[in-house]
Amino acid sequence: MSWLTQITLDHATVARRQLRDTYDWHQAGWQCFPGRPTDTRDFLTRLDQSPQGFRLLIVSPQPATRPDWCPPDAWQSREIPDGYFGRMRYAFQLRANPTKKVIDPNKPKAVGPDGRINRNKNARRVPLRQPADLVAWLQRKAAAGGFAVETDSLRLVPEGQEHFNGGREHGAHASVEFRGTLRVTDPVAFHRTFQTGLGSGKAFGFGLLFIAPVN
Repeated sequence: MSWLTQITLDHATVARRQLRDTYDWHQAGWQCFPGRPTDTRDFLTRLDQSPQGFRLLIVSPQPATRPDWCPPDAWQSREIPDGYFGRMRYAFQLRANPTKKVIDPNKPKAVGPDGRINRNKNARRVPLRQPADLVAWLQRKAAAGGFAVETDSLRLVPEGQEHFNGGREHGAHASVEFRGTLRVTDPVAFHRTFQTGLGSGKAFGFGLLFIAPVN
């Protein structure tokens, strides 16, 4: 089961609510799921900006609750019927944070009980920037996620850095928009990918696969 929630806010409301960066929107998203202070995050978000204001999309396994900061007329939420995932081809948009892990020479080496270096603890994530690397990243994620991208349809739109400041937590994510058409190869895996997202930075508005059926 999946739910789609759309919140549309004008610039004045966003400024009044002090939604300034991806961390503020991250916190605002959590307020749509009250009473879960220790739960693992299980929903995805995507934020789009236009001359009229902002649109926040939320995909979640349970219904969202309209928070106080959202006016009633700005809120739409509905369950996505299972039949929506029964098509074989979809147009898609994906805002992602494509990265790879590299060994950080400045970190002290973490060695496991067997004497081997723990690569995960000695690595850091760095953004992918070259188009060929970005395409290869998406193809790997697609193969694991139950779909294949129709290469001729694929468009890449680099969006620069998304900065955030959460007090003790601050930094930036490299944002890339992928657009194109995909073909489902494994319906079960594809539905799971829709629910869980792609790549890193999911808590900050990355990884939501926005799809529309193609005849």
